[in-house]
Amino acid sequence: MALPPRLRTLVTVLRYGALVLVLLLVVVALARNWQSVSRELGSIPRWSVAGAFALTIVSGIFAMLSWRVLLADLGTRLHLADAAGIFFVGQLGKYVPGSVWSVVMQAEMAARLKVPRRRTAVAGLLLLGMSGLTAALVGIPGLPILLARNGHEVWWPLVGACIVVGLVALSPPVLNRLIAVGLRVLRREPLEHALTTPAITLATVFSVLSWTFLGAGCWVLAQPMASDEHSAGRVFVVAVFGYVMAAVIGMISFFLPAGVGVRDGVFLVMLSGLMSPAAATAVVVVFRFVTVLADIVFALFGWLWAKGHELLPSRADRDEVYADAERLAEDEDRPSPHSSGH
Repeated sequence: MALPPRLRTLVTVLRYGALVLVLLLVVVALARNWQSVSRELGSIPRWSVAGAFALTIVSGIFAMLSWRVLLADLGTRLHLADAAGIFFVGQLGKYVPGSVWSVVMQAEMAARLKVPRRRTAVAGLLLLGMSGLTAALVGIPGLPILLARNGHEVWWPLVGACIVVGLVALSPPVLNRLIAVGLRVLRREPLEHALTTPAITLATVFSVLSWTFLGAGCWVLAQPMASDEHSAGRVFVVAVFGYVMAAVIGMISFFLPAGVGVRDGVFLVMLSGLMSPAAATAVVVVFRFVTVLADIVFALFGWLWAKGHELLPSRADRDEVYADAERLAEDEDRPSPHSSGH
């Protein structure tokens, strides 16, 4: 049963309220420490910012390729340019609380190419789930760093067990089973056919590469700012795996768009072991700017391609897009029949 309209409105207000509060706290923290942070911002080499941007662009391309592989396995193989246009415009939806706007926009644009809306929506939802699984797998080496920074003893067998669980979850039989259960919980029709092993393997590889390149972008920024006492290898491990683990924690905080605040806060804690708090703050601020700029560049490319090929929804279609998003939001809020209603 879906949440009552008033309760859903309250949840939406709380989500946006949490976003405003987080942004306000970030602004206050930066204002209080601006003198030292601004000094560190000026210390970040320009080549490092350019390198981080380039690696973030590569990361986005691999994410798009992962989505394209899933969509092709479901029955529609899009031209690379069409896939990029649809995917990158839709990706801006991740900045809206709820995580459904990107899926809805992609489905509406792909429909202009005679792709069934349901198929595109399923591919988008599959990518969200697979991205979370691969991020957790890539970020697991960052878990000991986070625990050590908080004074907890690292139990390595648990870390190894988490890696094994992640690999098992991404195996074709288990992943297809998880997808089937997830679609039942969302009261959606099952897949037209189970995802094939080659598609799962290739999509997983692309997703892992996407997260790895994104983490490498953090490393390019963090390396010049790290204290001399830390080896390049340690900086790499903290920057790459630590960032991805912070991103996983941000994903869990679904009520904030794109993990704003949560991801950055966790990553700041990890970086503080390598450099001064002011330098860590500067790295986090610059990388957040770099990722947003990359999203804007991608979306601009996608919008220009989509506009030139009449893939953008007309004004008359927007009400239907909003209605589809509302229905998906209701499904997100609907408790599982197997759960206790958390």
